[in-house]
Amino acid sequence: MAVPKRKTAKSATRSRRAANMQITANGLIECPQCHEPKLSHRVCPECGHYKGKEVVAK
Repeated sequence: MAVPKRKTAKSATRSRRAANMQITANGLIECPQCHEPKLSHRVCPECGHYKGKEVVAK
């Protein structure tokens, strides 16, 4: 079993983990009807529109 030769410093551990904290949600766009953020290629959860048509009654 592999054993670390030296103790990993707190700053090295935290800086390695900090890179994963900066990941943001991809594919968010602004809805053309209500201007709320929504996932692309999906019905807007706020107004129920998709491609300029109302598909879900809100």
